[in-house]
Amino acid sequence: MSHEMLTREIGASGISASAVGLGTWAIGGWMWGGTDVDRSIAAIHASIDEGISLIDTAPAYGQGVAEEIVGKALKGRRDKVVLATKCGLVWHSQQGNHFFDYEGKPVHRYLGKDAIIYEVEQSLKRLQVECIDHYITHWQDPTTPIEETMEALEALKTQGKIRSIGASNTSVADVEAYIAAGQLDAIQEEYSMVRRDIENTLLPVCQKAGVAALSYSSLALGLLSGKMTPERVFSGDDQRKDNPRFSMANRKKVAALMETIRPIGAAHGATPAQIVIAWTLQQPGITFSLCGARDAQQASENAKAGRIRLSAEEVSLIDRNAKTHLSGLDA
Repeated sequence: MSHEMLTREIGASGISASAVGLGTWAIGGWMWGGTDVDRSIAAIHASIDEGISLIDTAPAYGQGVAEEIVGKALKGRRDKVVLATKCGLVWHSQQGNHFFDYEGKPVHRYLGKDAIIYEVEQSLKRLQVECIDHYITHWQDPTTPIEETMEALEALKTQGKIRSIGASNTSVADVEAYIAAGQLDAIQEEYSMVRRDIENTLLPVCQKAGVAALSYSSLALGLLSGKMTPERVFSGDDQRKDNPRFSMANRKKVAALMETIRPIGAAHGATPAQIVIAWTLQQPGITFSLCGARDAQQASENAKAGRIRLSAEEVSLIDRNAKTHLSGLDA
């Protein structure tokens, strides 16, 4: 792992960041069984110390909790980080589409101009910054034309409040509409060895248009971490508790795949999780891999994956083994 940290561009924005990014959903605590502020700040600091410059957060991660923690952690380190956050999941308004309830209160998908202008100010305050490097529509709002959303985002860019524009959880039609309405720099979508559907849908559209792709859940919520034993028990509001992807049958299939990855890891002085992240970054069309971490050790381990370069033979061997062991996996 003697290579430099891999860095890549966010679309046509001119912004360059580490190919491995830190995702902070778990840091917000919501759906992950609570949060620990000091441990979370240590995870962010460890990421930066290991060469990660891309940090991704969102207001929805604990209704502002993750953004506030990121803000505290970046004191004195802001210049080392490309900061991404999101808009479009709102609880200050009931416009748009009802999406879910959080602690008994409704959260709506809404990307109207008024809400975006309100949301960016809230995020800037929580993050204690003057500008957000990459601003992403978190979930798409079928009640607002994408042209209106893009108009608001382009205005924020002109005002210097954001530097680039992204969209998450999109369809091909959404991405095409964003590209037609302005400068879309990146999409952010779930992608991993167990969830590869965007290879045939969104990625070809993005590659053609020069739009970067940030993959989230590269380790499939920990399923591909190499630590997910069949014996593991989930508690509290941990979303994995009733998730069919974490069925005993799935865990056994993944464990068998991990055994085939271990020798490749050994050759690189790396863990299976690091090899999975490195594999993700070498898939056509995938620009960045966002990896969650809840403590300094996890953060440091994930970051080191950005220094691994797998050979073409290793990538194709992993592909073949993934096809063998992951066929018929419960989604």
